[in-house]
Formats: sequence, C-alpha cells, structure tokens
Amino acid sequence: MGSEKPSSFQHKLEVLVRQVYPEHDSAALTRELTEAFWPEGTERRKRGRVPGNRQWSERDALMITYGNSIVDGQYKPLDLLRDFLENHMRGVLNGVHILPFFPYTSDDGFAVTDYRAVNPILGDWADIRRIGSEFLLMSDLVLNHVSSSSTWFSDYRQGHPPFDKFFFEASPEDDLSEVVRPRTHPLLREVETSRGTRHVWCTFSHDQVDVDFRNPEVLKEFLRIMRLHVENGVRIIRLDAVAFIWKEIGTKSIHMPQTHAIVRMMRLFADWAAEPLILLTETNVPNRENLSYFGNRNEAHAVYNFSLPPLVLHAMLSGTAEHLIRWQGGMPPAQLGCAYLNFTSSHDGIGMRPAEGILSPEDTGAVIQAVKDFGGRVSMRALPDGGEAPYELNITWFSAMAGTFAGPDEHQVARFLASQTLVMALEGIPAFYIHSLLACRNDVEGLEKSGHNRAINRHRWEYSDLQARLEDPTSEQHIVLEEMSRRIRIRRRQRGFHPNATQFTLQQLDDRLFGIWRQSLDRDQSIFAIHNVSGDTLEVDPLEINLIDGEDWVDLLSGEQIHPEGDPIVFGPYQCRWITNRG
Repeated sequence: MGSEKPSSFQHKLEVLVRQVYPEHDSAALTRELTEAFWPEGTERRKRGRVPGNRQWSERDALMITYGNSIVDGQYKPLDLLRDFLENHMRGVLNGVHILPFFPYTSDDGFAVTDYRAVNPILGDWADIRRIGSEFLLMSDLVLNHVSSSSTWFSDYRQGHPPFDKFFFEASPEDDLSEVVRPRTHPLLREVETSRGTRHVWCTFSHDQVDVDFRNPEVLKEFLRIMRLHVENGVRIIRLDAVAFIWKEIGTKSIHMPQTHAIVRMMRLFADWAAEPLILLTETNVPNRENLSYFGNRNEAHAVYNFSLPPLVLHAMLSGTAEHLIRWQGGMPPAQLGCAYLNFTSSHDGIGMRPAEGILSPEDTGAVIQAVKDFGGRVSMRALPDGGEAPYELNITWFSAMAGTFAGPDEHQVARFLASQTLVMALEGIPAFYIHSLLACRNDVEGLEKSGHNRAINRHRWEYSDLQARLEDPTSEQHIVLEEMSRRIRIRRRQRGFHPNATQFTLQQLDDRLFGIWRQSLDRDQSIFAIHNVSGDTLEVDPLEINLIDGEDWVDLLSGEQIHPEGDPIVFGPYQCRWITNRG
C-alpha cells in the first residue's frame, strides 16, 4: 500500500500492537492485521478521518429490532422487516439496528455458530444488503464469545489449529474472586478435549464460550468479520460486550488496558476505511466506566447512554426528575467526533448497574417493586462476596409506563410518550426499540414458553395482526406509532437537535419538569425542551427560562405561540414542549 509517514496509519497501529502484543513481532503483526481488514482488492483512505460532527445530524434516528420481530409464516422475516420500514418508518427513522442475524444456539442470536452466514430462517446476505442500501444499517460484532456448538469450539476441543488456541482457559484453583460478573452461573465450564480436561471461561452462559484475545489470531479473525459486515452494507458496528474481551487471572477482567487498546485499533481501521464507519461500544456498566470508551476521541465514535433508561424510568414512576436532572447536569458533552446513543429500551432488560451511585437503594427498591407490580421480572448478577444484586429489569417499556409508585392509572400512553420525547431532545442520536414504537405489552406467553426473563420484551408480531392494529385508529399501536412518528419528524427538522448541538440542563425548574436548552452549532436556533414527568398540571413563567424578547417563540409540539412576557406556560400531565425561536 505504499510507503507510510511515521505519523500515519501503519505507525499508529504498530504502537497499539506493541501495547497489546509485546512478545510478537510488531511490524509483522501490524502488516497481518492490516491485510485481515483490507484483503487484496480493497483499499483504505489516503488520510484518516479527522474527528468532527459531520458523520451524523439531527436527521439521524435508529430503530432496534430482531430480524424476526415481524413474521407471517410465508415470507422471509427480513423481507417483512424491510416492508415495515418502507411503509411505516420512511421519513421518520433513517437507520436500523438488526440484532444478530447469524445462525445461533441461544440468547436470541448472541451465541453465534457461524459468523459468515445469515440465519436462513431470516433470509440471506442479499436481504441484508438491500436494507443497508435503503437505511443506515447497524450490526453486531459479537466478539467476546461464540456458541459452544460452533465449528470454532468444536475444532478447539479436537485440537485443530488455529482454533485450538482460540478460547480462554483457566483452572478452578485460580483466584477468580475479583472477576466482575454480569450473571450468576459458575464462571468456568469443564470440557473434554483431545488434550484432556479443560476449563473454559464463560462470562454470560455455558453456551457462550469466551475467546482469547491474547492470541492475535482471534483479533485477525474478527477484523475479517468486520470487513464482511462492511462489504454487505453495514455502516455502524456495535461491539457487543466489549468490556469483557481481555482477561487476566487475579483481576476484575473488565475494562482492561488491552481492551481499550483493541478498541483503539478498531477505531483506527474504521477511520481509515473508505466506507463511512461508526464504531459503537456496548458497555452496560456504571456511567464513568461507560464514558471511558470514548477514550481521547480515539476509541468509540458513540457509546450507549446506559444511565438514561433507569433514570428516566425512576422519573416517570416517581413523578420527579430530581435524580435525572442532577445526573444530566453533571454529564460532559461528547467530545468532538463522538456522540451518545440515547434510548430507554432495547432487546435486553433495563440495566441497573448504570444507576449505581445515582439512585439510592431505596429508590432502586421502589423501581424494582413497581416493575414487578406491572408484570416485570428482575435478573440478578453474582457479586465477589458470593451475594447477588439486580442486574437488569425485564419488562417492556410500555408496560413499565402503566402507572407510578402509587399504582396503575389512566396516563399510560401520555407517560410513555413523555419518556420517549425526553430522549429525543437530548444531546446525541436517539434509538427506539421496535416494541416501544409499537406499544408492545409484556409477552407473558413468550416468557413462560422460554423460561428466560428477557423473552418478556422480545415479542414476535404476526404481520397481519400488526397491520390490522396499525390501521385501527383506536389501537395503542396506531396511537403510539402515529404520535411517535410525528414527534420524530419534527425533531429531525431542527438544527438545534444536532447530536453535538450545545446542551444545558435547566436546574431552576420544578423537579417535576425535566428541561434542557439546546442551541444549534451555528448558534441560530435555540430550543427549550421541557418535559413534565408527573401527572400534575404545572406552570412555568416565561421569564424563568430566559426567552429572548423580540423573537417569535413557538412550541414545536403543539404549535402554540409563546410570549416572553406573557402568561405562564401551562404543562398538562406528562405534557412536553419544545419551545424554539425558529419554528
């Protein structure tokens, strides 16, 4: 690929290679990694992308879905998904995250058996490319573990290279007491191999066996898989469970320095790729740890805003945004070239670790009890002392909005819409789980059938039933999708909602109001986004939010004119207002 200057791609990669693999020939390994991502016939940019704010805009919003969230028993689920996107999301959302679409054995796709194939039950690579040609496409790089039924693990057990050294082994005699665990099952699994009995590391389940990134062949293979995704139209690569990929006996084996260095390597490949790639890290951990994956503008382009779901949930259930306001006021703006991915619900549960140190044990207990009262479940994780703690809450977001700490009430739809509108207004890129967009209630039947808590939020819609509901103006699905779509369309026209537009938390308002001020990058548009998280009717003096006199202010959501020196601004129960000078 020609000679390289000392500060160029090759030099930067070799520096990282020395950090992660000091015992290897750094020049040779750098060349091999480069060839893994850019095989013959592919090219990289002459210069790496410089961090900026042009890789996303206020027009960006994503839908999170499984490839088979919509089925009909006749057409390929990926065809049905594309039909739904075309007929209901065109002009609303421009991106879609299709959760793992590979053959798998468990965890609804996150125990991959073959990284190079599309699950034939869903469709094929042509279907993936077709969606990727019409919508910004995100896929999962499940790089911490593979299925115990995969060819990789079978070859490991039989001693076939290179897979004989692909998996992380440990001994039951090792000190593993400090390892941070997201689950409660035993960490090690005993297996018989051609070399005798071995114990392999299983962070998430015994069907999900952790690979060993100490072997650079593992990194090479995942770079090849990244390239396969890119060649098939993927432009956002989600690094699943990336925090756990590097292990060392006697440590916590999470957020290791080598892990961050590997993410920096992948960022380097992304920034030098000819295709416009965004790297997203999935680290469901306390806030400070999560933000560390921005690095110094040299790791993830985007991180999930994991503290948002439990804090928004608490606000909507308690009727006070006190904790949400305090947390948001202390959140740093994303660095140049970085962005938050904002959401309330996904295929997983509502993670509680990101609320650690923000919500008190009493607040957390009240949230858990309300979720149980509304039909949800609680999944636990193991602690180093042998105890357990809540890891995530399993419930659909719409069911979680059935009421407050006081019990169910008549405000479910309004409360739900307020929770989503709040997320739309925040600095970052909004993402919406398909079952939130479709006001899906708890799938109790799916939960009981599978025995897995997460199944409660992984319903599969029969397409004809869904279409009938969407055509019925009285159905929850119609009401919610129509209003969500209306608000998202309004949002995507406002330069003040650019993912990196200025944001300031309005601390002076009533705690029942969550308010932020956004200002466009060119400083031309201001938006005061204020959201009532309670069932009370509240008033705000226009002077309290410093509306500039002499400008015409309008509420984008209601169309009402707001006068800087006029009457108090009234907020009905769960009403949201986006007040701007550029309506």
